[in-house]
Amino acid sequence: MRKQLILVLVLIILFAGGYYAWEFIRGALPAISKPSEDISNVIKDIPQNSTDFPLKLPDSFSISIFAKDLGAPRVMAYDPAGNILVSIPSKGEVVALLPDKNGDGMSDETRTVISALKKPHGIAFKCPETGLCKIYIAETDKVVMYDYDDKNLKLKNAKNIVDLPSTGGHTTRTLMFLPYPNDNKLLISVGSSCNVCDEKDWRRAKILVVNADGSNLQTYARGLRNSVFMAIHPVDGKIWATEMGRDLLGDNLPPDEINIIEEENNYGWPICYGKNIHDTNFDNNIYIRNPCEEPFETESYIDIPAHSAPLGMAFFPEEGWPENYWFNLLVAYHGSWNRTEPTGYKIVRYILDANGKYIGEEDFITGWLDGNKALGRPVDIIIHPGGTIFISDDKAGVIYRVTYNKEVR
Repeated sequence: MRKQLILVLVLIILFAGGYYAWEFIRGALPAISKPSEDISNVIKDIPQNSTDFPLKLPDSFSISIFAKDLGAPRVMAYDPAGNILVSIPSKGEVVALLPDKNGDGMSDETRTVISALKKPHGIAFKCPETGLCKIYIAETDKVVMYDYDDKNLKLKNAKNIVDLPSTGGHTTRTLMFLPYPNDNKLLISVGSSCNVCDEKDWRRAKILVVNADGSNLQTYARGLRNSVFMAIHPVDGKIWATEMGRDLLGDNLPPDEINIIEEENNYGWPICYGKNIHDTNFDNNIYIRNPCEEPFETESYIDIPAHSAPLGMAFFPEEGWPENYWFNLLVAYHGSWNRTEPTGYKIVRYILDANGKYIGEEDFITGWLDGNKALGRPVDIIIHPGGTIFISDDKAGVIYRVTYNKEVR
């Protein structure tokens, strides 16, 4: 009898597991499998005007490989000397990509700046008028500040300024200093520990704020399930953030989001999503008021198709770019893993006016996804004033260099 009971339980578990996989993650292959081809070879061997070239960009743009063989690069940040620092959480490293001085279009050297870290992700710099700049590196469980020697690419005088929760899901921590006059305040994005739940740790599912010296850690904004990347609007200085919605509501719910982050606002998770839609799947309590409404909860600014997994975002400046791109926003869709038909795996351009008003959107780079195969997954974006864009790809292990060609318009 006991053996029969065990057999029944095993069959139930196998059935439940099979049902879950079929219902929610049968489209995960592009995310979890190795790239179908080496994108650095593809870009090198196939002309971009060929119909066989997989990545599709607007006519006036071209793409190349700036650095390769990096593992799984994530966050990028310029240091004071013009090197691009890149975090590689899977290796526990931060590396520096030295500028292209020999004119071949690629970084001249990849140099390890620091290693043996615990999933380093966010990087931020703060430079005084005199003396060494400070570099802040966010690991899963803490933020550490170092003196940064940009001439020798050395870090010293490590100081742990913030302790962060390290158990549960969503291990990335991202950093960004607020704009002047609050530029002594450091934002820290900390995702939820779960898909959907009531958090026990007050630091979870929030953007935190702390003084540059590590004092006075507080909540800046809450109700943010996993806002991995942030950006500062170039005109009004407001904070924008991408947001990944919860799983297990099907292929098309809930939307992922772009939010404009205001201090002390609640963006709804775990009981609200999108345009203040009540998540009755999780929260079926009866309230005196509608549980998802202004001014108590802040709705999304822009909805993104569910499970697109939006990550890096960057605004176009004026210098070096055509006027119809000024103040537009690029967002990296890392790509779904829990959708029956994969989605994302692309860069999208959000067309905005100078005040950030949403006008429309269009694909900017596509082609990483080909059916159930993926050449890469875009992560972070840097838009340089001189007409150059850098994009990290943690699946292909490369940094792309996208160039605007003024003569091709």
